[in-house]
Amino acid sequence: MNEAPGAAMASAVRLPPLDSAEREGGRYSIAAVDRALDLLEALMRIGPAPLAELAKEAGCTRTAGFRLLRTMEARDFAIQDQARGAWRLGARWSGLGNAACAQGALAAVAQPFMTALGSACGETVYLRVRDGVESDTIAVHRPDNALRIYAEVGRRRPLHAGPSRLLLAYAPDSVRRQVLGMRLSRFTAATRTEPDWIRADLPRIRARGWLLTFEEVEPGAVAVAAPVRDGAGQVVAILFVAAPALRLRLPRARALLPVLLQIAGELSAELGATALDGPAVAAPRGRFSASTVLDRRAG
Repeated sequence: MNEAPGAAMASAVRLPPLDSAEREGGRYSIAAVDRALDLLEALMRIGPAPLAELAKEAGCTRTAGFRLLRTMEARDFAIQDQARGAWRLGARWSGLGNAACAQGALAAVAQPFMTALGSACGETVYLRVRDGVESDTIAVHRPDNALRIYAEVGRRRPLHAGPSRLLLAYAPDSVRRQVLGMRLSRFTAATRTEPDWIRADLPRIRARGWLLTFEEVEPGAVAVAAPVRDGAGQVVAILFVAAPALRLRLPRARALLPVLLQIAGELSAELGATALDGPAVAAPRGRFSASTVLDRRAG
């Protein structure tokens, strides 16, 4: 009998046996790579910082940290300030970050969490990011409902109205000043266009850690939104549920907040976030993870 194409080559390739550390969790695990990634995440969270502080944050020895940083420095992934000795991320990371965005990394990571949230509430779930002085919808999960609020992937929205105001609340000061210095469009009777009111609302939003809006962009649309953070603690996106007011009345929208906040928090943790701002709403007891919801749905 003839072997299938490539079978002889496949049989000739022998992978080395996995040690106990590599078998842990059913995945490959290389200690040196883990240490390097821990160090990079420490640089992302607290950099620029001296070696001792970074090693402590990453949970490695100074010797190991120094060797890893010098290796990354040789490839322009880390830079040391010669005057102060502090280390920071190198310029090569900007190219990787741009490539990750272009390849849809955030949307891909968020998809199971969006599916979980959609399964839990039965409504359409959106992931939106800030792009300059506008917002951009980068992912949508739609359940089977007869009446929906449509917002296609790639559709841009202003930052002053609707759930996008949550992105404005966490935007840099320069962006907030630029937006509030523009002529703000009114979409419905409920759209707030007064710069002073919006400026005063932004710290209130940050204090709550969530935003609920009613008919601010589209008539009859209710949205409830939560922030998504990265490993540096920065808000990089918002996760929100939107539906017609006939189905998502304000009491039900508020009742969805604990699940929304917990799943947004779990998505943030997946992105490397460690310390999140405490929202002004009680979270449900127990872990309400994407895998838990999907398992329940499958069952």
